[in-house]
Amino acid sequence: MGAMRAMDIADNFDLEEGIKIHLRTNHYPPVPEEMVPVCIEAIDAANEGNWEEPITLPYGISYKGLPTAPANAIIEQHHLEFWIVESELD
Repeated sequence: MGAMRAMDIADNFDLEEGIKIHLRTNHYPPVPEEMVPVCIEAIDAANEGNWEEPITLPYGISYKGLPTAPANAIIEQHHLEFWIVESELD
């Protein structure tokens, strides 16, 4: 259900609302709402080709003991692949 629901959410809601719904309903336990802007920043970085860009995490949340996480880790761990725009290089 998770992947199909995420695909449906990505297609039918604006970015912020879609991520909020996805984090709340496709994860157990639900991901805190403070992660919505972090996920959007990671999506934006990935869509610009900056997969390794460090993204600052909210206070009290860490990645491998660090206050930042690379965009690709955020995308992978929060199953955000349906918000990544694929482009072909000519």
